[in-house]
Parts: sequence; C-alpha cells; structure tokens
Amino acid sequence: MEFKLCKGSCCMCKKGCSKVQNSKLNTYDWLCGVPDDDNATDCVEVQFKNTRKGYYRNTSGIQLEKGDIVAVEATPGHDIGTVTLTGRLTLLQMKKTNARADAELKRIYRKAKQADMEKYDEAKAKEHDTMIRSRQIAAELGLEMKIGDVEYQGDGNKAIFYYIADERVDFRQLIKVLAETFRVRIEMKQIGARQEAGRIGGIGPCGRELCCSCWMTNFVSVSTGAARLQDISMNPQKLAGQCAKLKCCINHEIDTYVEAQKYLPSREVALETADKTYYHSKTDAFKREITYSTDRSLAVNLVCIPAERAFDIIAMNKKGLKPLTLEDDEKAQPVQRDAHDILGQESLTRFDTDPVKKKRKRKRHDKQASKTKQQED
Repeated sequence: MEFKLCKGSCCMCKKGCSKVQNSKLNTYDWLCGVPDDDNATDCVEVQFKNTRKGYYRNTSGIQLEKGDIVAVEATPGHDIGTVTLTGRLTLLQMKKTNARADAELKRIYRKAKQADMEKYDEAKAKEHDTMIRSRQIAAELGLEMKIGDVEYQGDGNKAIFYYIADERVDFRQLIKVLAETFRVRIEMKQIGARQEAGRIGGIGPCGRELCCSCWMTNFVSVSTGAARLQDISMNPQKLAGQCAKLKCCINHEIDTYVEAQKYLPSREVALETADKTYYHSKTDAFKREITYSTDRSLAVNLVCIPAERAFDIIAMNKKGLKPLTLEDDEKAQPVQRDAHDILGQESLTRFDTDPVKKKRKRKRHDKQASKTKQQED
C-alpha cells in the first residue's frame, strides 16, 4: 500500500480528519486510502445543521470527498449538506444507526452551485428571527412548550422547529399559524432538555465547554444514587447543569468509585468501641480513609481512620471484642470541624499595630535611652 505525502500529511488528511466537522460528530475514516474503497458502495453520509445526519445514494457517480457541499433530495425540493463520510465505512455507520443499506434512500443531486449556496445563506439568515417569532406565537396560543431552535431546509421551502415540553402538547393550531406566517412547510420535532443544551452549547461550572455540545453523542440518565456514591453534596443547585437536569459528568467517574468501593468496608456496618458506637459519615475512596460519627444522621465527634483499621475493628467486633478507641493507640486522626483563619484575612484590625509588640518596643527604647544617658554622665 502506498501513501502520498501532501504538505506534510498523508493522503488521508482531508478524508480522514477533515476540519469541516467538529470533534463531536467527526468520524475518522480509517479505511480511506484502501484500494477500491470509494467504489465499495454508493451510500454517502451527509450532515446538516448541528447534529442532523442522513444517508443518501450517489446514483450519478459524482466524485465526492469528505467536506464537499452537496444538494440532496428532500421533501419537498432539495436540501444542502456537507459530505462527512464515503466508502466502505459508511456501511458500518449505517449499521450502527440501524439504517438499512438496501432500503430506498434519497439521492444526491449534485455538488452545490453558487445559486444553491445563495438560497442556502438566505434561508439560514431567517432562522433566528423565525425562532423568536414562533416563541411569541406559541405563548399567544397558551402552549406549554419552548421552541429552542429552527432549521430551514437548503432551498427555504421547509422549516424544522425543535421544541421541548414536559407534557404532551397539541400543536395542530400552532402548525397552521406558523405555516400562514412564514409560508413554508412546517415540521415539529420534540427533543429533551439535554439535547437542547447540546444544540445551543455553553460553558459549564468547570470552565470548559459543555460535554453535551463538544463530544457527547448519546445521553444516559443520571440518578442521585450516583452522586451519593461519590459523596457529593445533595445541593440541587450544584448537581444541576444548564439544562436543569443532573450533570452528565456525575456518570463519568461512577465506575471508578464503584470499583474502589469493593475494597472498602460496608457503609452499613457500625463500629463498636468500649464506650461508643460509630456510624459511617463519609468516605474518601482514593485515600482509603473513612470518617465515622457517633450519631447516625448528624456529624458529631467525627473520627477519620484508614480502611485497614476499620477492617480490623469489624473483625474484633465479630469476635465479641471492643477496642478502647476507634483510632490506633499510637496515632489518632481527629477531624477538624472549625476552619481557622491562619492569615488573619477576615480580621478588620489585621493591619493595626499589635499593642503587646508596641509596648515591648517602647520598653526597649526607654532602656536604650537610659543606658546611653548613663554613659554620657
């Protein structure tokens, strides 16, 4: 197999890792450059605005590469999209998305011409104003829904309205009003709050771009149990993301915590000492340190001990023995409940002169003056 260099990159640069797509939707074509790969199938993957993709047949045998802008068949008229995948890998992607290669797919008409791009740009320029006006119409009709985005077809004959709603919405009257107002064919698509956040994008509390808008392609439900397992504060304002749902990143490390918990004592087991009973309060799974409290529901008399010490006390309790203290006799690790202002940053008089130091300095000055006077006499 032979690869040709092109400006310091292999021939797979344009097809394999084109910059036309963002990192979220890009599929690296690792089969590009394989002999006869382009002729393996006439199916082509085409991407439209945001996350919408479709599969079309290149019945005319047009030479297409990743990044080409094409005019494809639509109902009605035509749409404008970007080629994101060609060749044998397209069949694998269709299988992944449950799209049948032997089904009747729509066709690719041609590569986009200048006239096509002018209509496309004209239609895209109307999307924001259409979204604002459609929200006003939905509010006037008293519908409990939010229209989050509008996507015009490439020829401007059709508009897709993406909306979110907590309950079932009868939008038949809304479609009639929208069709009369904008003079286009209307299609309504319901999406979830997470999908809306992914389409709009934004910056998360971590300071990075939202995961749903930069790399996540599927959304898994997040439960509060995952937050409890990681000892995260049950504050709804801190647990919720910009979509008002639980943050997806709570699920990112849950498997690591579950694996670490296998080698720690059960949280339901209480530790018995000679004078007190200690209950689980919190766990640092990675430091393997466990904090126990003398009250089951409140943080009282907290003591932090290593996991090995907890296992030893559990074994002693099973034998009917009780240690004198929870921590080791040689080394105790009491938990500091009160935070101290070491630098004195919260004191209003932190820049004032210390009266004790001022008094000592005055005494030293008086003593030195007296000694100097005696020498002169």
